[in-house]
Amino acid sequence: MSNKVTVVCWNLERNGKNDRDLRHRAHERLARHSPHLVLRQEMWGADEDGSAVLYELEHVLGMRGWLGPQSCTAIFADQRVFRTVREWPRTGPMWVLPPTALTMHYLPAGKDALPLAVASFHLNYASGTNRLAETEWLTTWADKQWTAQNGETVRVPALIGGDTNGYPEPGVKGDPALPVLENIQDEPHRAHRSYLGPDGTRHMDTRPDNVLHTAGLRDVARYWATHHDGTPAAVAPTVDAYETHGPDARVDRVYATPELLPAVTDVDVCEVPLEVSDHHIVRLTLDGDHLADILNRSHSAGED
Repeated sequence: MSNKVTVVCWNLERNGKNDRDLRHRAHERLARHSPHLVLRQEMWGADEDGSAVLYELEHVLGMRGWLGPQSCTAIFADQRVFRTVREWPRTGPMWVLPPTALTMHYLPAGKDALPLAVASFHLNYASGTNRLAETEWLTTWADKQWTAQNGETVRVPALIGGDTNGYPEPGVKGDPALPVLENIQDEPHRAHRSYLGPDGTRHMDTRPDNVLHTAGLRDVARYWATHHDGTPAAVAPTVDAYETHGPDARVDRVYATPELLPAVTDVDVCEVPLEVSDHHIVRLTLDGDHLADILNRSHSAGED
């Protein structure tokens, strides 16, 4: 098996717009990337009829799936590469669209290596206030603990991804510009994507990105674009411009704790036709050997 680990993050609009054939074709599109982890959002209806839709998608992807509360999000994993050792069904009181959160072993690292905290999330669409509170709960994934073989408690690395419904502060080559509030034609959307600052004016909502960064979680796309010759494909828009919603934006993002960043070998955005979904696919690749070394070094460091 290749030592490349591929992670994809995708908000598939209404889980295929209630169209079974479209949903299957969409997941066949995902499968062509040969992912080892899939972080999915908008899993609407996947819990109905005994989670029949979830199991259909497992079959299409050839992966096992875990469905989060209220069928809002999901994680799929190649079980030859990742094994779940714990689920986190209660992830805080503030969620409108609860995340799917797991603790997972990367099997090639060996049984004594540290696991990863993995989460697929979807922040609130309409309320910047709620979105901020949800993000503060997301920071707990940078603080998950694991008991090492010697009984010592060690903090585990984290990898989380999803739809933030907000913006990162532009700062690297290729970053989409922040929308201009007055240029957004849909007035409710102005309220959804901005917040009232202490100066009495409204600002585009970059607060979730700021909170995650403060908690030690790094935007892997920005990391890759910054540290590898300014690769603009890493920070390409994940949603296209709409007359009502404003310009191209990078609202879908994957974050990792810093110790994982040296294992990153590429980040890009795979375009998806609008008839399939209103979001593109974020793809992250990791060097599996380097990832295994990190998880074992982190474990050993916890035993010193």
